[in-house]
Amino acid sequence: MKTKYLLLTAILLIPFLNVKPQGIGELAPQKPPEKFPNNAWGIDIMFSEGGFGLGTFYRRQLSDLITGFADFSISEAQDPREFTFVDYFGNTYTAGKINRAFLLPINFGMQYRLFENIISDNLRPYVNFGIGPTFVVTDPADQEYFSALKNAHSQVTLGGYIGFGANFGIDKSNLVGLNLRYYFVHLFNQGIEILQGRNEKDLGGFYITLNLGTMY
Repeated sequence: MKTKYLLLTAILLIPFLNVKPQGIGELAPQKPPEKFPNNAWGIDIMFSEGGFGLGTFYRRQLSDLITGFADFSISEAQDPREFTFVDYFGNTYTAGKINRAFLLPINFGMQYRLFENIISDNLRPYVNFGIGPTFVVTDPADQEYFSALKNAHSQVTLGGYIGFGANFGIDKSNLVGLNLRYYFVHLFNQGIEILQGRNEKDLGGFYITLNLGTMY
């Protein structure tokens, strides 16, 4: 059900991304392809079943179709059986929650542009994948959010993601895009205890990522 809401959010975001009507086919003389700057840097605003996340990225265009990138993000992971209660005063409580869990992946990957000669340049769809180390940090859920960080524990594992997305517009200085990703994060030990009595080893999931940056 949460995944359906995430997909609906992605659809609702599209009208605000300054997309212009697309030229498909040979109805008009073809314009020469737009040339965009080779470098891009920016931020990722991430939405997932676990909540909200933030990240940053650097991209380097290697050819007309292939772009290399590195990115880093911070987001919260949840046990799929978590249920949060809200009391009369607006306080939240998750039954049986022992630890909070945070994912800090550093990924290196490639992005491949699709339909370059079919869809005009103000919509540039692509597929992408990344792989790299993911730091998994846990802290006690019964302590105040920031105070609990002094009791945090961390471990590292191999992670990555695959995705599909698009960049919008023909502005050669500002980058606006939307990327749908599925992260794979697996712990090869006993896992982490988020809810009491349950150890989680698979912490990935589906993310909607809004990319905002600058090209140079």
